[in-house]
Amino acid sequence: MGQALTLAVLFNPFCLFTTAQVLALKGTVLLLLTLLIKARIQIVAGSALGIFLLLLQTLVFLAIGGGLLLAGGGAAFVAIQRRRSAQA
Repeated sequence: MGQALTLAVLFNPFCLFTTAQVLALKGTVLLLLTLLIKARIQIVAGSALGIFLLLLQTLVFLAIGGGLLLAGGGAAFVAIQRRRSAQA
């Protein structure tokens, strides 16, 4: 009896969609939702990667700037020491 009721529902003449159309629509919706979730994950991952690279670039810039400052300070110190020893 349950099977006859199911067949009667599936072959309802007043229903505009067939079972295949409903299943195709469900599959399409599932595919689109999966692609949307994947895109959101890629955006978040891309943003995280971009922020990480920006921080890395900033740290490298500060490290190079600090190294140049130390090199310039050391060169000035050596020049002052040489000038003092030449005067003495």
